[in-house]
Amino acid sequence: MPAPPWKPLTRDIALVVAAPLVLAGFGLSHPGGLRPHNAQHWAELHIWLLPVWPLLALGVIVPLWGRPRRDAEGAATVVAWAGAFGYAVYYTGLDAVAGIAAGIAEEHGGERRREVVRPLFHTGDALGQAGVWCLGAAAVAASVALCLRYGARVLPGTAVLLVCCWSFLDSHIFHPRGVVTMLGFALGFALFVVAAARPPKAAGPEREA
Repeated sequence: MPAPPWKPLTRDIALVVAAPLVLAGFGLSHPGGLRPHNAQHWAELHIWLLPVWPLLALGVIVPLWGRPRRDAEGAATVVAWAGAFGYAVYYTGLDAVAGIAAGIAEEHGGERRREVVRPLFHTGDALGQAGVWCLGAAAVAASVALCLRYGARVLPGTAVLLVCCWSFLDSHIFHPRGVVTMLGFALGFALFVVAAARPPKAAGPEREA
């Protein structure tokens, strides 16, 4: 017996909103700045976050699931996947460098710890910026691919995701803006999934030979 049509939709929504909701939850306890008294918590928090950051990319992968076609839609799909991969690589690098490494350096670096922490933050910020730009490119490419198949109903999700990507450039998951940004990602990804769950837009009439 085939599964009810709402079950795949519910599953896909759960897949795309899980990571941003978890990240929003972590953001509620994320320190506003790195200091000696919270350095251990800072490092441990980012260790827990290490496997979660790449999963944010599911929001653009799940709605495009399937073998890409050899047309404009397929090309946009491949670009979206590449952007999602770039985000996963670079933003996870931010977590490792400015999160785990900087936290350990702050805790154990002694009086000269800031000389170590500052370049770690600088490098981590560069990685994070690259990751967010990749995610933004992935969202735009996914929107193009989905719009070609499903029409303008994907545009509300696109608008939400672009606003979130802009905020994400400097909000990370810091409370409150970073938390709101993650909730926005959950909404935007869910809108993508809902738009892709409906039948594709009708093709135009074929020309007579």
